[in-house]
Amino acid sequence: IVSPESGLTLALTVCSAAIGGTFQYGYNISIINAPTSYIQGFINDTYMERWGIGLEMPQVTLVWTLIVSAFSLGGLLGALIGGPLAVRFGRKNTLLLNNSFLFAGAVLVLTCRAAKSFEMLIVARFLVGMNSGVSMNVQPMYFGESAPTHLRGAVAFSSAVFTAFGIFLGQVVGLTELLGAKHLWPYLLASNALPGLIQLFTLPWFPESPRYLLIDRGDKEACMKALGRLRGGEAPVQEMEEMLQELQQQKAANSGSAASAKTPWSLFKSRDLRAQLRTVMTASSSMMLCGNDSIYFYAYYIFLAAGIPPDKIQYVTIGTGASEFTASILSNLLIERVGRRYLLVGGYGLMSCWTVVFTVALNLQSRGVAGMAYLSMACVFCYILSFGLGPAGVTGILPAEIFDQAARPAAYMVAGSCMWISLFLVGMLFPFIVKGLGDFCFLPFLVVCVVSALCLGLTLPETKGKTLAEITAEFDRQNGVTREMQDTQLDEPVTHLGKACSFTALTEDPDPQPTARLGREI
Repeated sequence: IVSPESGLTLALTVCSAAIGGTFQYGYNISIINAPTSYIQGFINDTYMERWGIGLEMPQVTLVWTLIVSAFSLGGLLGALIGGPLAVRFGRKNTLLLNNSFLFAGAVLVLTCRAAKSFEMLIVARFLVGMNSGVSMNVQPMYFGESAPTHLRGAVAFSSAVFTAFGIFLGQVVGLTELLGAKHLWPYLLASNALPGLIQLFTLPWFPESPRYLLIDRGDKEACMKALGRLRGGEAPVQEMEEMLQELQQQKAANSGSAASAKTPWSLFKSRDLRAQLRTVMTASSSMMLCGNDSIYFYAYYIFLAAGIPPDKIQYVTIGTGASEFTASILSNLLIERVGRRYLLVGGYGLMSCWTVVFTVALNLQSRGVAGMAYLSMACVFCYILSFGLGPAGVTGILPAEIFDQAARPAAYMVAGSCMWISLFLVGMLFPFIVKGLGDFCFLPFLVVCVVSALCLGLTLPETKGKTLAEITAEFDRQNGVTREMQDTQLDEPVTHLGKACSFTALTEDPDPQPTARLGREI
């Protein structure tokens, strides 16, 4: 049971990390939508002033696609460097350093008109993508390592809640009545610097991940202090045992020395981790290949095809963000009751159903059947709701729950790479899919959703409320691995004196009893 004080500390830590983390991912996906026509005009005007001739519409569209896609390419690089940064500087410090990409991008956006350079927008979006790529990997890692086991899913799922909140707020700020006006679009794109500033001023006051401090850095005093703050002055014996056991297992596997962080290549070569890696790669790729983010990139075109008047589309688009935000909050409340597996598989199952209905509605609409435009729009909302109920948040939790401390950063690098490559492919290909398949443009996403639901349903064990050792044992059966030492004993036993012992007792009690030795053993 978490005390009110520890609950407040944990909640504030989550808010501080997320406002400059996954919130930025959602915010930067949505704010690029509103100024599309203004930025395309800026591209053409700049080129004409520079070379004396204007660009053809396909050329303007190509440059615009590069600006949009630069975000995904930056995210891929951010995902690749996020793991090493998290190992080198720690989870919290990496999130703080990550804001430098954001501020550099904001400066480029604010000065691109004065410099008469649309190329600066491409670089700016690339840097913002790097910021999102790092935060999408490091923030769930930080949350998963800082939360108690019974709240691990809900705390980690808050990353998805803030992503959805970022999408919704970005759509609201992008209204023409606010920052979506023609002369304000640079300020709209640079407004992401404000959440970064909030994080810089607040996150330093909160503790680092206790697991990182103990297992990666070997700093026992800092670990005790961080865990004490996150648990309201109480250091739970069971939680301490679990961390110590993981440390001892890693030492046993590395001939008595602490395990160094693994590389992505070592994960691919490890027979013990094949099922875990396959699960994470499937879930991360599916999260983007399912087409949900295509709705945010190309919301205007989807609703225009659904028959919504052009001047009303910006208000309808806000409903998509509100739908995912609402669904993510509901899922956050359900995840520790329903479990990860059911939310993930159920989400993709519902998305498959809505894709079929949406395809039928688009075909009937093209044949002039009345009311199909509204059914199409309803299907889009239901699709996003289903995505927010499961895949949006559960996917980010998986690497933190099924990989140990040494493999976790590399696992997030692999997962992030799959996610950003998939997002880039969908962002580039979706306009051509729409042009080539017409009313059947969502059928490829139907295939992705059905295959994902089947694969994850058959291979993913439920992780709700389980320790890493219990989860690893289930994956070992899939990997065909038999471990000689399933339960590594601590160098010195810990006597259970209840669910928690005081921080003072762990660090200062001179009585050489097993419980008192716990503080010195760490």
